[in-house]
Amino acid sequence: MTRPASSARPPFTIKGWHVGAAVVAFFVLVIGVDAGFLVMAYRSHPGQVAARPYEAGLIYNAELERLRAQEALGWRAGAEARPGKLEVLFQDRDAQPLTGLKVSATMQRPATEQGRTELVLRETAPGVYVADHGLSGAWDARIEAAGAAGEQFVAERRLTWP
Repeated sequence: MTRPASSARPPFTIKGWHVGAAVVAFFVLVIGVDAGFLVMAYRSHPGQVAARPYEAGLIYNAELERLRAQEALGWRAGAEARPGKLEVLFQDRDAQPLTGLKVSATMQRPATEQGRTELVLRETAPGVYVADHGLSGAWDARIEAAGAAGEQFVAERRLTWP
């Protein structure tokens, strides 16, 4: 007896073109997602950090020049948070105290601009300048000193009071 011909399909087998199509589909998906992310990134941030970048660059260059001039002075400053006061010691390049300076400090909270305080320091000993205050917690201090001959010095420190 002869068997009738089977009408069932042969089992599925993966051929080379199936693998090629899967690889191409995978890369099309990856490239499509990357392109979507790039478009969203460019639309959300144009790359401009400052509203007026040219002016910001000029200010930055002036700050670099100020730092070079300050480095040439050789002055050093050490700030200390004492209970109820800010104490700053100024020395020249030979570790001698600097006297007769006009010193001020701008105190600002690290996380906010609220509570910004301006202090004027007075010389209490050769090279030691002090300002009384009622501050507590962490503060960023920008200490500015001017010499009799027009020298300018700026020091920035983070200080913490109990």
